[in-house]
Amino acid sequence: MKTKVLIAEDEPLAAEALAEWVKAMPELELVGRCADGDSALNEIRRLKPDLVLMDIQMPGLTGLQVARALAGDKVRPAVIFTTAYDEHAVTAFELHAVDYLLKPFSRERFAEAVTRTLKAGSSLEHAVEALAGAPLTRVLVQDQGKIFPLQVKAIEYLRSDSKYTALASRGKTFLVRVAITALEPRLDPARFVRVQRGCIVNLDFVEAMTPDENSRLIVKMRDGTQLTASREMSKKLREQSL
Repeated sequence: MKTKVLIAEDEPLAAEALAEWVKAMPELELVGRCADGDSALNEIRRLKPDLVLMDIQMPGLTGLQVARALAGDKVRPAVIFTTAYDEHAVTAFELHAVDYLLKPFSRERFAEAVTRTLKAGSSLEHAVEALAGAPLTRVLVQDQGKIFPLQVKAIEYLRSDSKYTALASRGKTFLVRVAITALEPRLDPARFVRVQRGCIVNLDFVEAMTPDENSRLIVKMRDGTQLTASREMSKKLREQSL
């Protein structure tokens, strides 16, 4: 049985390219095309596609709003977002997107995303659940006017206020517009540990932890940064030590 695909894209050239790529994959069947968010939501519920290729910035509802509207449905498709805007990546994965293609992307990158989605489980519904619950492997960050993917395993620690999170990696700090509470559920708990309310460390980059005069642990990172763990987390970390 072929995987039914719906395209939600308001740029004609991009929509046409996606349609051609879908038709070129024998395991896929194109069942519909939409050029705005409201039509996309209606057609998804009417046609019940297995997979939706959806832009984020569209007339009417945005792609993210469509995904939020579908969140309560009993049967929902896998969603691969196709967009020119990197700042929505974390939100997209929170909404259980199985991939996030940043325009302009190649046909090979498109095929990789689709193939990975199809191989994730025996059905696309299971694939959504499996990939949505999987640890985040990369985030898109900006540096000197360029956007590039940062491997999550290379993040040494994260610090956050109410809106932004600073990601420290290889002597640099990258700001992303998302709270640490949104990132934490997608981080590998075997590697990342919250040491205080607004700080998470990657244990792979911790040099040592030593108690201070108040029995709180001072976490020394390999780059020399020192972070003080809260009393609660200091206790938990001691309990985890062998």
